[in-house]
Amino acid sequence: MARKNLIGISETPNEAPAPSASRNDRPIAGFIPAARPSSPVGGITRTLGNITEKVERAQTLERQLAEGQTVVELDPVQIDASFVNDRLSIDALELSQLVEQIREYGQQVPILVRPHPEQRERFQVAYGHRRLAAARQLGIKIKAVVRQLSDEQLVVSQGQENNSRTDLSYIERGLFAARLEDRGFARDVIMAALGVDKAALSRMISVIRQIPEPLIVAIGAAPAVGRRRWMELADSLVAYGDGAAVLEFATKPSTSTLPSDERFDAVVAFLITPKARPATTWVAHDTLPVKMKHTASGATFVFNTKAAPGFDQFVERKLADLYAEYRQQSGE
Repeated sequence: MARKNLIGISETPNEAPAPSASRNDRPIAGFIPAARPSSPVGGITRTLGNITEKVERAQTLERQLAEGQTVVELDPVQIDASFVNDRLSIDALELSQLVEQIREYGQQVPILVRPHPEQRERFQVAYGHRRLAAARQLGIKIKAVVRQLSDEQLVVSQGQENNSRTDLSYIERGLFAARLEDRGFARDVIMAALGVDKAALSRMISVIRQIPEPLIVAIGAAPAVGRRRWMELADSLVAYGDGAAVLEFATKPSTSTLPSDERFDAVVAFLITPKARPATTWVAHDTLPVKMKHTASGATFVFNTKAAPGFDQFVERKLADLYAEYRQQSGE
């Protein structure tokens, strides 16, 4: 009587193994394991393989969390603003529209945060301040990517995100650059954050240095106003000389209640209005009188050539050096 094949080994050397039963189980994370023979040994191997896959998936998830590739939900109460503010204010109308969008469709784009460098179990925003403000208003958790970032990496991420969304006005970008420089960041880091070259950054910071920050804040973001007009305002302000009077005008109710772009126009009009620019006279200590008069289009010096013959030519020869000194002090 023939022996039964008890362990399922084929007695025919060239006989192919029977195909495994079709797999109806759903692949894990897009991975379809190769078919294995249906046998006790194959079952053990398959079980070990599934365990290995789950361990690998857990390790991948941990790595993604460490690298900031996984979106998590955080309580807005745990999140602080960036250590460098990149905008003058959040527009109330835009924020209300964002709140309604998130209420209806949910938060589509996560914010980027880092673990707070000084406080445990807290975070710091790199970008997404408006989405964070909207989540706070709605009283919901916010979707965020958590990533370990140095100060330099944070400000570069913060600036590049705003550049890609064309979100900040010219003066906000300039103020952001000046604040970064004041905190000791190198200009190559600032250029990377703003996506500008060395010359453009120098002009941007030069404008900020000529306009007092309280006046910039009083005017606001002025989203429709570009580089050229801010440079003209800076030049007019230097020529005007009385920054306190300009700030007083910008903050009075009739000006401060205007939209930001209109506030900018109002300040410019104030600076070039002839009646707002009284003539001033400067007198040297040795009684040599030199009058300086302002007009709507510029300023003039009037020399007393009888009192000091040739002094006007002497000043004329010095003009090139004086202008070079002015440009150097202005950061150009």
